[in-house]
Amino acid sequence: MQRQKVVIMGAAGRDFHNFNVFFRDNPAYQVVAFTATQIPNIESRRYPSELAGNNYPDGIPIYPEEDLSKLISEHEIDTVVFAYSDVSHEYVMHKAAEAMATGADFMVMGTRHTMLQSKKPVVAVCAVRTGCGKSQTTRRVSKILREYGKKVVVVRHPMPYGYLKAQRVQRFATLADLDRHDCTIEEREEYEPHIVEGNTVYAGVEYSEILAQAEQEADIILWDGGNNDMPFFKPNLLITVVDPHRPGHETRYFPGETNLRMADIVVINKEDTASRENIEAVRAAVLAANPAAAVVDAASPISAENPELIKNKRVLVVEDGPTLTHGEMAYGAGVVAARKFGAAELVDPRPYLVGSILETFRKYPNIGTLLPAIGYGEKQIRDLEETINRTECDSVIVATPIDLRRVVKLNKPATRVKYELQEIGDPTLSSLIEGFISKVCT
Repeated sequence: MQRQKVVIMGAAGRDFHNFNVFFRDNPAYQVVAFTATQIPNIESRRYPSELAGNNYPDGIPIYPEEDLSKLISEHEIDTVVFAYSDVSHEYVMHKAAEAMATGADFMVMGTRHTMLQSKKPVVAVCAVRTGCGKSQTTRRVSKILREYGKKVVVVRHPMPYGYLKAQRVQRFATLADLDRHDCTIEEREEYEPHIVEGNTVYAGVEYSEILAQAEQEADIILWDGGNNDMPFFKPNLLITVVDPHRPGHETRYFPGETNLRMADIVVINKEDTASRENIEAVRAAVLAANPAAAVVDAASPISAENPELIKNKRVLVVEDGPTLTHGEMAYGAGVVAARKFGAAELVDPRPYLVGSILETFRKYPNIGTLLPAIGYGEKQIRDLEETINRTECDSVIVATPIDLRRVVKLNKPATRVKYELQEIGDPTLSSLIEGFISKVCT
């Protein structure tokens, strides 16, 4: 039987996972190439033979997504597989049109062929968009599980932006492990808060091996989703977070709507800073898409370490990077903190941008008077550091999930902003998780 020729469109995460669990040893398919987008400097690499398996002794090349039509034509590709997240449904179908116009079929993969089955109970936290508040929700869930005496191991959606062979299976139990694995800012933002709370975190590329190792030390595996992607493990309990600051996005973005429709629990987050009209619009959308889900109302109240560094000051706000870029948020917790604590002015960083940070603003021109904490590699981290230090302001609001001062040296005062999830009324995550534990963990 002639093997179907395949190109997998990705962003160094879902694409590799779909290949590993479905295509790698499948005699019906030959994966000719991956394409890459969203993340800087991840194209022009090669998925190594050590991960690609016996059918791919030379590994698999990774090309920029702009080469898609050329790849289809040159290699007579039969099927294009779309395998990344946090894009509109319209965007996905534009890519489908491009593939189909060049002669290929277009495929998106569902849960049956991509979710791994765990021997241990799995609680998954996902979202309908980047920046909804998965991180604080996951931290809240891990705390609840620990309060019930459960050993929690967190498995994070992949972010393999470095040397893929070295990132096959990664385990993070101490902050020193972040340095040992040469983590980017984006990786640190996801791993560090869990480590500080005492959780062990796994991530990497080969999630069947990651799952096997996590199962050996966990009572419950907690899947910490990335972007608005679906879990890689079949969850016993799926919690999906929605954002009333972006009403309508819960059903307009891929594959976030899938998470909404699959959810056992939906958390409407940020109700403390959203309008009542938007909250109720999102609630109605949740009810229409998934009437069986339990709905938890929640807030993410914001605090500042040193509010005196904000009051009446000209501040530079440094926000979570992905939330502002492909998450399309116009602001984040840093701007909310600036308003709450009485900043005199938000300083525009655009006159001071350098290097790859300047390129980020060109790619995402709607970012505005904010600085996304982009740091996918050492050069970009240094460009971020220089941009902050060049900016003429009184102080810096650091609104990233990690203390950015661990990785950049600032030449001006800075205060860190924090936010934690708080449920409003009933039901609560605690009461719903108690019911889950009584059913699944006894």
